Amino acid sequence: MEIAKVLHMIGGVGETSYDNDSSTPRKLTSMTGPIAKEAITALYSSISPSPSTLGIADLWRSAGANALFSVSELIKAVENMRHNNNEPLASQIFLNDLPGIDFNPVFRALPKFQKEKGRCFFAGVPGSFHDRLFPNKFLHFIHSSYILRFLSQVPEGIECNKGNISMASNSPPRVIDACHRQFQNDFLAFLKNRAQELVPGGRMVITFMGRRGKDPWNPEWELLAAALNEMVSEGLIEEEKVDMFNILHYKPCPSDVEAEVLKEGSFSIDRLEVSGPDWIAIDKEFGQRSNREDEEVGVYGTMRCMRAVAEPMLISHFGEGIMEDLFHRYRLVIIQQIAKEKTELINVTVSPTRRPA
Repeated sequence: MEIAKVLHMIGGVGETSYDNDSSTPRKLTSMTGPIAKEAITALYSSISPSPSTLGIADLWRSAGANALFSVSELIKAVENMRHNNNEPLASQIFLNDLPGIDFNPVFRALPKFQKEKGRCFFAGVPGSFHDRLFPNKFLHFIHSSYILRFLSQVPEGIECNKGNISMASNSPPRVIDACHRQFQNDFLAFLKNRAQELVPGGRMVITFMGRRGKDPWNPEWELLAAALNEMVSEGLIEEEKVDMFNILHYKPCPSDVEAEVLKEGSFSIDRLEVSGPDWIAIDKEFGQRSNREDEEVGVYGTMRCMRAVAEPMLISHFGEGIMEDLFHRYRLVIIQQIAKEKTELINVTVSPTRRPA
């Protein structure tokens, strides 16, 4: 699996596109919004004299209805605190995504956005968030939601993770250790790169899809693996193909995040928090529902969002022909899971400040 080619959401505006199924991530992003607003207003207040331009980067943010949601909230927060300040402020906003991603849909939305928000200037920045993206001391603020759970490469030593498609509650300890080591390497490199790109005193707000503690239970992907294994048992997919398929991601707990920030050394941690509604609460507040059964258990929004994220990776390995059957089964196993116990989508959010050089 070539990461840069499959690590993207379903594009367009079709029924299963990310644009059509982005209410769940918007709900989760909005839960961490107060931390981001607090960070950017504190940043602005700390700069003397007041800056005429703020450089803001939103990483992995060129697709879907949420593409401009976070930066809109950040700009609004700064403008609200400077309502008595007559000095003009320009926001230079950089939207990052992988090479090959089509930036045109979000670019077409910019004229309306700029008319509403005023002095905002946008640029697309193609490149991997695992690498350098900007010159030294170039940015004031970096925002990132849900990208850093994706690993830069398949961890070494996970060949024994039979029947699973990611780190799971029944994975051998060596698999969990291998995924953790790869996360450590990736996140440390990310911090080193961003430390060079931020001005001293610059800030970041990074949100991971994470875990509350060390338990490796990974419900979204484990239930998808259950649906795939059901198809194996019926002879619809080869067992070997499932064993060879790996979702390149790791869901960190707060101590994982804190350890790497402290190890890298360029940042102080202002906030480190965990939040997250259960799947039913998400679906009741956001998203469409396909039928009465889904409405009762609150599965529809979560399942559709997962499809928008996972389908490009699944198609690259299994082909497109099994997708409808697979996600029908996936919906059913989610219904069974929610009937048994409350299941949460967990945010781990860290807000660090760049130390003086």
